[in-house]
Amino acid sequence: MSSPRSDRTAAVAPAVAVLLVAVVIGALVGTWPPFVAVESGSMTPAVERGDLVVVTATDRAPWGDLAAATDPDAPERLGGAGDVVVYAVPGAGGRPVFHRLAFHVDAGEDWTERADQDLLSGDCAELTTCPAPYDGYVTHGDANELYDQSAGIAPVVREEWIAGKALFAVPNLGWARVGVDAAAARYGGVATAVVVVGIAGLAGGVGALVVGRVRHGKRR
Repeated sequence: MSSPRSDRTAAVAPAVAVLLVAVVIGALVGTWPPFVAVESGSMTPAVERGDLVVVTATDRAPWGDLAAATDPDAPERLGGAGDVVVYAVPGAGGRPVFHRLAFHVDAGEDWTERADQDLLSGDCAELTTCPAPYDGYVTHGDANELYDQSAGIAPVVREEWIAGKALFAVPNLGWARVGVDAAAARYGGVATAVVVVGIAGLAGGVGALVVGRVRHGKRR
């Protein structure tokens, strides 16, 4: 007959295993959390909404420093040349952006001269992000019609705003995170946390019940 303690251990073991895997991956890639759940289709077709992306620190060996799409010998990342990064504009209040580094710009540069003209909404005089106010990056979602700096998504992206860069994506594993974030935005973080904890407890209880019955059946 199984003991209550062993049943509790069986219930929490999967969660502990997932946490340990996340900690190990975080130690390897040098950033936390080491995963990003993709919430939009701006990086299709290589990365779809609901995919889970493993990210690393921008200076983590052996993946090297940041590389833009136009850099010589730029690495292939998620279906294209150059690093795909997670960045957030301080004080903007929006969610982090997951887009590709198109090219690096220097302070005072008219970066539209080097840009793909099909991804611009106007010339330098018509863009608030041009000339570049400081050193940084022009960025772009692979599926978007314009650069972020031309579409008004973000100013020129400073390197210190970049939280990590993508290594690879796992299809559909990010839907749980997307769902939690959407619920938190609609109902609030506390209410969402209560529901998530309740679901986790229910799942653990069901798992412990199933494990207990299987063990009981084997001993009969």
